[in-house]
Amino acid sequence: MRRREFIQTLSISATALGCPQLIPSLTANSKLSSTKPGMKMHYEIKTLNLKYTWTIARNSSDVKKNVFVYLEKDGITGIGEAAPNIRYNETPESTIDLIQKAVPLIEKLNPWEFAQFSLDLKEIATGQTAGKCALDIALMDWIGKSLGVPLYMLWGLDPAKAPLTSFSIGIDKPEIVKQKVREAGPYKILKIKVGGPNDEDMINTVRSVEPHKPIRVDANEGWKDKETALRKIEWLAKNGVEFVEQPMPANMLEETHWIRERIDIPIIADEAVMTAADIPKLAEVYDGINIKLMKAGGLQEALRMIWLAKSLGLKIMVGCMIESSVAIAAAAQLCSLIDYADLDGNLLISNDPFSGVRFVDGRQYASARPGIGVKPV
Repeated sequence: MRRREFIQTLSISATALGCPQLIPSLTANSKLSSTKPGMKMHYEIKTLNLKYTWTIARNSSDVKKNVFVYLEKDGITGIGEAAPNIRYNETPESTIDLIQKAVPLIEKLNPWEFAQFSLDLKEIATGQTAGKCALDIALMDWIGKSLGVPLYMLWGLDPAKAPLTSFSIGIDKPEIVKQKVREAGPYKILKIKVGGPNDEDMINTVRSVEPHKPIRVDANEGWKDKETALRKIEWLAKNGVEFVEQPMPANMLEETHWIRERIDIPIIADEAVMTAADIPKLAEVYDGINIKLMKAGGLQEALRMIWLAKSLGLKIMVGCMIESSVAIAAAAQLCSLIDYADLDGNLLISNDPFSGVRFVDGRQYASARPGIGVKPV
């Protein structure tokens, strides 16, 4: 039997078994693999408008300028997104500089060597993980589209197991906080930004509108001494807060460990963790970690982080920056592996240029479309 006849037989058998999609895609892949290396790339900056001024312990903003990357080969285009964050010395300009440095890699890239590409990206510049993330998402989106399957299926995951996502309420005036909380009615968990001068007032204002809804708190490194942090966390615990995210600056591990020994609710690392290399030293200090694709440098590193954190007994959250549905849909591919989700970036903007994730009954579900499942609006 010739090779083509053998593949056709496999396709017929797969269809009979109720698996009509994957084998034909793999047949197409056998042709794609024989094409010359190299992908075409272009990028653009899009301005994302926030529904409300976004205020955390560090800063405030009304818009975010994110960079969108497109990798094309064989008539298939993968889409990725970078949400540069000044906390990590990133701007749209520095992100584009990173992307341009990656052009030589992209021009000779065999996309099926995506794992090697992820490693090569780490070598071209220190930091600038948002730009690396955009390229990684775009490449993995291309892989899924080429195979005709969503990424979660490629990784053997079940999107139906996604946990409830929290919805973030930024620091604001009491009347605005009340309005935000009322509008957050469809969301079953609230994440309250603190770390400012009026933390207790923030929680009391939220509770005046939603006395029973589960609350999580994110201080964004806002508390600078351990006694203050301990006092605030003890008060928060008495007021029904589920856990506290990044109470102190990332480099204050000894102080954070001191706090952890004295409280009864979990502490989750956010700014303290970026990639898998950071996780081992945090295992004795924190109860869990917040993995963000933008910090990790993409989906592949985020997946490595999940497995490492699980091996160390840490709880896992997947979070986000202010992002469109592109990055949120990418993160949603991993949700069946995690304990907590904070994937509300696309819900905080008024002009999402893409669609892909489905918010249903408090959860963000990945689309069944191939790749990360997004398309332009």
